[in-house]
Amino acid sequence: MDHVDDIAVNMSGNRLKGDLPKIGIRPAIDGRLGGVRESLEKQTMGMAVRVSEFLKNNLRHADGSMVEVVIADSTIGGVAESALTAEKFRKEGVGVSITVTPCWCYGMETMDMDPFIPKAIWGFNGTERPGAVYLAAVLAGYNQKGLPAFSIYGEHVQDNNDQSIPGDVRKKLLSFAKAGLAVATMRGKSYLSIGGVSMGIAGSAVDQDFFQEYLGMRTETVDMSEYIRRIEEGIYDREEYKKALQWVKKHCQEGKNYNPKDKQKSRDRLDEEWEWVVKMTLITKDLMIGNSRLKDLGFGEEAHGHNAIISGFQGQRQWTDHFPNGDFLEAILNSSFDWNGIRQPFMVATENDSLNGVTMLMGHLLNDCAQVFCDVRTFWSPDSVKRVTGHVLEGNALNGIIHLINSGSASLDGTGQQSMDDSPVMKPFWEIEPEEVIACLEKTKWCPANVGYFRGGGFSSQFLTRGEMPVTMARVNLIKGLGPALQIAEGYTVSLPADVHRILDERTDPSWPTTWFTPRLTGKGPFRDVYSVMANWGANHCAFSYGHYGAELITLASMLRIPVCMHNVPDELIFRPSVWSAMGMDPEGSDYRACHNFGPLYR
Repeated sequence: MDHVDDIAVNMSGNRLKGDLPKIGIRPAIDGRLGGVRESLEKQTMGMAVRVSEFLKNNLRHADGSMVEVVIADSTIGGVAESALTAEKFRKEGVGVSITVTPCWCYGMETMDMDPFIPKAIWGFNGTERPGAVYLAAVLAGYNQKGLPAFSIYGEHVQDNNDQSIPGDVRKKLLSFAKAGLAVATMRGKSYLSIGGVSMGIAGSAVDQDFFQEYLGMRTETVDMSEYIRRIEEGIYDREEYKKALQWVKKHCQEGKNYNPKDKQKSRDRLDEEWEWVVKMTLITKDLMIGNSRLKDLGFGEEAHGHNAIISGFQGQRQWTDHFPNGDFLEAILNSSFDWNGIRQPFMVATENDSLNGVTMLMGHLLNDCAQVFCDVRTFWSPDSVKRVTGHVLEGNALNGIIHLINSGSASLDGTGQQSMDDSPVMKPFWEIEPEEVIACLEKTKWCPANVGYFRGGGFSSQFLTRGEMPVTMARVNLIKGLGPALQIAEGYTVSLPADVHRILDERTDPSWPTTWFTPRLTGKGPFRDVYSVMANWGANHCAFSYGHYGAELITLASMLRIPVCMHNVPDELIFRPSVWSAMGMDPEGSDYRACHNFGPLYR
């Protein structure tokens, strides 16, 4: 297929209610007038301006919008200017706070006291003025008051007139700011539960307290019968439906029907199911974010949507035993493109697994890319692969592989058909080329659904992820008495010889998308071997996306007070609030103690 002319990037911006959060820069200064403060004004405000420009030039929101930065109207020498800055930040919608200074300042008078805004302090490492002394003093104040803050301090001494931002400081500024924006972006949004619990899966028993207390989100619920009502009463955009159906016929190739001959649907029935799944996709999007077009059609209430930054579709079994499954709607919405062009992916959790939905959202807000929802299906040891196929695993796969596969709801970005320097990647949507969209679609087949699983029919995507792509697999779990805990496994996708893939894949359901994954091993704990990663995984689902962003996930989790129970991120990359070091010398234990001590961010 060669249809790139009708594919364009849709930079529509924020599709949810409420403004996007901004970053606030607080230039703190020595408040002593009469020579001291005056001599520092230009240098201090200059730091704020340079940090502002750096962040604006290097950060975007996940919807592609440029990040806005607000600088205090003046340097902050005491509590009065702190209050004026706090008021300005409140009016401007600041969700992340960074204090910068080259000098000593009055610690508790100049600190940011908002308990819900993630905060960091960059104390300039110079010999002329004690910026490091202020940094230590104000962090002691934050810790004493129970307001965890991040410490940013360059490793090397800079000259007083050095206006550069050192590389290590840049990394910490970006890591903190991106995670802080994720916290602020989630706040006030919704998780939309479409249906209830799927087949007894614990993650689809949506825990409202978790969403409220840890993420600052509300939970909304809609019964799956709403699809029937909206389809039968025509509560969807008919023009978009025609456009979508035409696009599907043009770009979505129907795959092999693996059902027994006596169970296969007629052509007319399959065509009817295509119409259903396209309408279900439109309706899901409308339920999440609303659609002004519905108001024009006389459906004002439905036009509002639920301001959902994540949703989950129960499907099995009350829906899928009779109606077409949700694989198409989930796969297309989770992808970075559809009939309206290249656009920000939605986050839609299969089987209403809200905890995997949260994991997808966290990944998306940190790396800006689409997310792949998977079952953590099978560990294949080297001996097992050799026994079944005769093939000897090598390269990244040397120690074994994990089969990540689900029923066809994975984002099509997960094909790995986007490229950079001839290597497979998954890109933020604003970097995707039309040719890459076509490549993803061409590598995807849509097989008629396995009627043993989905009696009502539908279509499941079928693709194989390209190998040698760095990815991060993650999952949030809820533990009685503990609360949420985050698991992280950085690793790589794996390519297998075609015949080896076929033999292994056909032992499960070959009509579904497959990713062969191997984690990066550390030789200890749950990462001593690949089997241990599989054995220690806390649920049947995971989410993965492009790149090694485990360190960023750890930073975000610390802001939300979610401990990390399993990860293979190098110690030197971990960035948490400074008070975590007061909780003990063992990093994992101190993380648990800190999260327990401070409790959920919004409790």
